[in-house]
Amino acid sequence: MITVLPDFAPPSRVYRMHGHTVLALCGEIDIATAAEVVPYLEAVTAPDGPKVVIDLTAVTFFDCSGLRLLSSARRRVRARHGSLTVVCAHPFTLRILALSGLGPALRLVPTLEEAVRPPATAGRD
Repeated sequence: MITVLPDFAPPSRVYRMHGHTVLALCGEIDIATAAEVVPYLEAVTAPDGPKVVIDLTAVTFFDCSGLRLLSSARRRVRARHGSLTVVCAHPFTLRILALSGLGPALRLVPTLEEAVRPPATAGRD
């Protein structure tokens, strides 16, 4: 018998913000939860020219399963001529991204606001 706790929340939530599709992940992103994230990831990266933000702000643990998710997202978005931004300020996760070599290939920003901010217009301060 499986008991579902009342405070259980899925590891993913998808919503739109300023023309971007945000995939907000929470809790632990590991081998056990990565499979639950894959359908969300495939859905947000499916359209042509997707503007995807993966928000890791509420992630408390991130391992190689998370790296595979981000690598897959990057590959899918590039194939569809879109953009991918990852929101992350957690030192441990940033270190994993840097050590893996994936970090420099991603657009990493510390806040969701920065991720969805329109590009600066030329000639404006």
